[in-house]
Amino acid sequence: MIKKILSYFIPINIHQKNSEINKSLEVTWANGQLVLDSKNTNYSYGSLQRILRKGLHYIGFERIRGFKNVLVLGVAGGSVIKTLVDEIKFKGQITGVELDANVIEIANNYFGLNEIPNLEIVIDDAFEFVLKTKTKYDLIIIDIFQDTKMPNFLFEDFFINRINFLLNVNGFILFNTMTLNKKDKDRNLSYRSRFDENYSVRMYPKVEDHNELFTIKKLK
Repeated sequence: MIKKILSYFIPINIHQKNSEINKSLEVTWANGQLVLDSKNTNYSYGSLQRILRKGLHYIGFERIRGFKNVLVLGVAGGSVIKTLVDEIKFKGQITGVELDANVIEIANNYFGLNEIPNLEIVIDDAFEFVLKTKTKYDLIIIDIFQDTKMPNFLFEDFFINRINFLLNVNGFILFNTMTLNKKDKDRNLSYRSRFDENYSVRMYPKVEDHNELFTIKKLK
């Protein structure tokens, strides 16, 4: 409790772990809240939770409560999953895919991710998972970073087409991207152009400094 109070004045690190995939992972009390950070960016809770909450708000909490299956690619500390369960009161099945087992260990120990009954965590590469799964989803959340970098496969046609195939009609993709420079912004414009008239695409720039959100609805 003392650390929580002191964190309103100065961030207080309580756990640090080196990870082969994400390098440095830190759990910190900041402004009275536990957050998970990598070396250069927020991974869960803090600003990232605000970003993805806004994206879910754009889709509509009431609409999301009517969904049956949600896929989260890139779990980290599980802040978006907590928003789904605690705030939106989503009761359907949530499947979370995370490459780094160290992140999930931290999420379980510090953020109670393993206490969510309608959540299944899969330790796997997101690309490999979407190739293998036969399940269709009403909402696919893509939030994959390694520190400040986004893997190239997220923006390639094969992955985009596979995600679109796994999305139910009237379902949504919520894609969190980072735009640090003009190259990243051009990349996002190119990504948007990959969707035809069967999809409704909206971009939300400057959600938090360098983050740009996509919401994509499958119309038919």
